[in-house]
Amino acid sequence: MTTAAKLLFTGKTHVTSGPDGAAHANDGSLDIKLTQPHPAAENLFAVAWSACYLGALGLAAVQRKVKLPNEPSVDTTIDLSNANGAFFLRARLDVSVPGVDRAVAHELVEAAHGICPYSKAVHGNIEVTTTLA
Repeated sequence: MTTAAKLLFTGKTHVTSGPDGAAHANDGSLDIKLTQPHPAAENLFAVAWSACYLGALGLAAVQRKVKLPNEPSVDTTIDLSNANGAFFLRARLDVSVPGVDRAVAHELVEAAHGICPYSKAVHGNIEVTTTLA
């Protein structure tokens, strides 16, 4: 981060493990039990990425002066796999942009990956498949 960067938000959590494991956001927006590391980690990653991605999709629409007549949605699947003793992730995002011309929706879906920090963070690091529903 450069000195010219404007900090927009900081998420801070406290996570404990074990049979009484839990995750708590310091701002109170998250309070869940995590009795096992998996599938909690994959589900939390899917939720966080999806929320960010939908925000990026909305911003892509605003930048292109596209009115979204209905709320878009995304179903995100995160797979945790193991090959030769190494763990890795794969992701599938099934995106719905109802009421928008399919070609325009496809452009928004692609543009959102260029805006979303989660998409940028995983780009080239994990296999990502995005489909327009």
